[in-house]
Amino acid sequence: MSRTDRRLESAGRVTTVEVFFDVVFVFTVTQLTGVLEGDTSWAGFGRIAIILGVLWYPYTGYAWLTNQVPPRHPAQKTTLFAGMAGFLLTSVAIPAAFTDTAVLFAVGFLVVVGVHLIMFSRSAARATAIRLAPYNLAAVLLIGLAALVTGPATYVLWLAAALVQAALPYLAPRFSWIGVAGSYEVAAEHLVERHGLLVIVALGESVVAIGAGVDIHHITAATATAVVMGLALPAALWWTYFMDTRAAASTLAAADPRTRTRLSARTYVLPHYLLLLGIIATATGIHAAVAHPEHPAGTPAAVALAGGVALFLAGTSGAALGLRLGLLPSRVAGALAVLATMAVGISTTARVQLAAIIVVLIGMLLVGPRHPSGRAGIRRH
Repeated sequence: MSRTDRRLESAGRVTTVEVFFDVVFVFTVTQLTGVLEGDTSWAGFGRIAIILGVLWYPYTGYAWLTNQVPPRHPAQKTTLFAGMAGFLLTSVAIPAAFTDTAVLFAVGFLVVVGVHLIMFSRSAARATAIRLAPYNLAAVLLIGLAALVTGPATYVLWLAAALVQAALPYLAPRFSWIGVAGSYEVAAEHLVERHGLLVIVALGESVVAIGAGVDIHHITAATATAVVMGLALPAALWWTYFMDTRAAASTLAAADPRTRTRLSARTYVLPHYLLLLGIIATATGIHAAVAHPEHPAGTPAAVALAGGVALFLAGTSGAALGLRLGLLPSRVAGALAVLATMAVGISTTARVQLAAIIVVLIGMLLVGPRHPSGRAGIRRH
């Protein structure tokens, strides 16, 4: 067995402390859903998209970190808890992150980035971590500056922070994950499992929030039906996502180390950002449908529900394209059909729109073929 094989094997299954980390991070999703429910305008959606953009890139960094440095020793776990504390502080600050709690968010973000840099600098990929550090620290500086200003400048600095992490490294290939792929030896099954567990926790949290938000003193048959459908929709999204995970694992495992790193970056960064953004918008739409199942959804809620599901499908399709598995026509048709249900929600009731989307997703799952379990054309290492 080669040194590379031993390293990849060392990552093993996702550890319980990583699952705990994901539970803490998903509080971000819960908070963003609450913010979007309070402001379903396009401006409100833009704000939650920027916040998620700033936090998602560090989360992916931690997923890659534990892929390189499995947190098995007490010191590693303790340091990872410090990273969780940083994410918790940013999540608590989310409702007023651009105004009253901007400083709290900036402090939490500094902890998140600092802990990640410290842990990664002790791994075999320390050279790449050092090259990426200026981008991550620049994002910290921009968020800190945003806490000191008001008005449009705040949003400009936040957007710049998101882009400096996620976009600039890819414009300078010699400094990016992709450009120095040899520094990373991705354990395929670990990375696939880690992101799959995150999706499960995020979808599960949306279901819990739906149940917790029901007015138990005014439950009707329509409300109960909407609650059940509020479970059926995330279940259909879960099914859609996990139809692809076996193909993802086998495709990454079959690739040589450099190709595996490139495919992983293309699959688990931008596509999964869209996917999580879709979960947030979908949960917002479901909450509105459960609260007023017999009334028209209204344009903002109808757009959130249909647009969220379409974003989720776009994310899964982007992940498949990142893995070179091809685009399933059923996903494209399903996304278009889901978007068409906006008219249903506006003209009839929220419950009817919710039912229509579930029918579309079930049809898509039944009709659409599965991805192949891997690609023979990708060279094994």
